[in-house]
Amino acid sequence: MDEFETDLKGAQILVVDDTPANIDVLCRVLEDASYRVMVASSGEVALDLARRFDPDLVLLDVVMPGLDGFAVCRQLKQHDATRSIPVIFLSARDDTMDLVEGFAAGGVDYVVKPFNKDEVLVRIRTHVEKAQLERELRAKNAALEAEIAERRTVTRQRDELVDRVSLTTERDAQRWGLDEFIGRSPTMRRILDDIDLLQSARQTSVLIQGESGTGKELVARAIHATSNRGDGPFVAVNCASIPHDLADSLLFGHKKGTFTGAERDQRGYFDLADGGTLFLDEVGEMPLELQSKLLRVLEERTVWPLGEGQGHAVDVRILAATNVDLQKSIAAGSFRRDLYFRLARFVVSVPPLRQRREDIELLTRHFLVLFADEMGVGVPELSAEVLARLQQHDYPGNVRELKNVIERAVLQSRGVEIQLRHLFLQPDATPEIEGGSRLAAEAFVDELPLNFAEAEVALIERALRLTRGNVTEAARLLGVDRNKIYRKLPRKSAQG
Repeated sequence: MDEFETDLKGAQILVVDDTPANIDVLCRVLEDASYRVMVASSGEVALDLARRFDPDLVLLDVVMPGLDGFAVCRQLKQHDATRSIPVIFLSARDDTMDLVEGFAAGGVDYVVKPFNKDEVLVRIRTHVEKAQLERELRAKNAALEAEIAERRTVTRQRDELVDRVSLTTERDAQRWGLDEFIGRSPTMRRILDDIDLLQSARQTSVLIQGESGTGKELVARAIHATSNRGDGPFVAVNCASIPHDLADSLLFGHKKGTFTGAERDQRGYFDLADGGTLFLDEVGEMPLELQSKLLRVLEERTVWPLGEGQGHAVDVRILAATNVDLQKSIAAGSFRRDLYFRLARFVVSVPPLRQRREDIELLTRHFLVLFADEMGVGVPELSAEVLARLQQHDYPGNVRELKNVIERAVLQSRGVEIQLRHLFLQPDATPEIEGGSRLAAEAFVDELPLNFAEAEVALIERALRLTRGNVTEAARLLGVDRNKIYRKLPRKSAQG
């Protein structure tokens, strides 16, 4: 209470009276009570001072030449800048009509001269205190309204994101046969059993392993869709494509003004996935520094946005995928062992298509119907030679490659029977050199430069040719990290 009293005594009072003696008396009384005082001898001057200095209260004489007190009060109440200033009228006339007019003009009190000093101070204190409380209430209401508006904006943005994610999920389910998870092979049945097993595991993190194009993200989406988080958002993040200087901000968010360009608060992927699933694709490509921060979030289930002094809890399930051997990455020091065990609470291995050839015909016919419908043509037949060729191919690009092959074949055939000439299959590329390819490999070795550095470049260039420029696949063939390919070759040679 003492602190509040000090604030009241420091209030500024505007005294308006055309009689110097009255002004002197009021100034002494107010200054003795530790109020700051301004004076005006006319209504016109009073209006100017009130608009410029915003006093905490106005003591206003009623009878003055020019603008009288009632007219001054009415003008004060007509402007936003001065409307909330309390006005106490001072008058020698004790007339009921004056009282009514004073309150009608917007006054809060009416003091009759000659006045009692203590009575005036009590009334001033009461109305200054009330005005201060009203200002504080308005400020808090304005802040609350701004916060509500901001929350509505955030909620709308989140809903829009959820809608986009849901739309993407539906489209992928249709294009890839997610509802049925195309395939009857024992390996596919095992994956379906794993997905069923994970339905009730709300928090269990899952590591999905497999070559590029095998459908690891589809498995992740199926785990999400069939779990008790299925109604929440599914946010997919490619760890290999996150810029290092923005990684913290993208994953964990930031506050406005934290760094140059941070013009507003930004929610990270963890917040966007709150209540749902965060899918970290190519997690083996994540930098070590970011791995340690991710581990902390997973262990504490709390994120710390950049520029924010404290963290906040998130409810997110982590699904991660990799096409590299993380055990080798651990041995090489490029992946944290403790993070691996945190992510690999449950491991799902997705086999390459060449290891489940019995599913090739099912997938082929599914894609035939899908693309024929998209292109508005009849579903083409397959010649026996075409089906045999499709089943013999090793599919370095796995299901993704088969999908692309069938899409192009439907386009080329224009809905008529697909022939061998309509198939565009890339060369089978496996890490091992077998059978009839041995002579070609030996010939290639004979052509290698004797300079070791040049030989490395030649091997990398051959791997890129075999994989049609796919750096990730080339790195897998060579048994090296993809960053080594970027370091060894000119930038224009390493793409994809």
